[in-house]
Amino acid sequence: MADKQISVADIFRRAQAIRAEQAKANYKEIAAQLVREYSGSPFPPTYNLTIPEQDSRAPEEDWTAGLPLVLRGIQQKDWNGIAQGIVLSLEQTENYEQSRGAEGTRDKWHDRSQGVEEATAKGVGKWMPEELIKMAERSVQERK
Repeated sequence: MADKQISVADIFRRAQAIRAEQAKANYKEIAAQLVREYSGSPFPPTYNLTIPEQDSRAPEEDWTAGLPLVLRGIQQKDWNGIAQGIVLSLEQTENYEQSRGAEGTRDKWHDRSQGVEEATAKGVGKWMPEELIKMAERSVQERK
């Protein structure tokens, strides 16, 4: 890993993989394993401190909770600080999912499509050809 530039999202995905491999591992153990794996590697860049796929799993205030710790860890060149921030974001995301349920089972307050359906339908109806609309509707019905 020492030769490849890694991102914060890569480290977060690795933390999720560790969690999947070792479901009984606590967050402290996950952080320690991250430090062991990434020590000696180049530090991630600070220009893209984000974990894009987490936006669909939990509200931004949950999955971004550890990013200030990650930023400070990068600035101070401290893998332990980075790992603590990653684990905090992982913990917040997992806690949110446990308390609210998986995607699709959440309350309307967290439904990101609420309030935009009418405007989307109006825009799609105005600009999208009817045959494409029907094709898209069939595709959605087939997935369900």
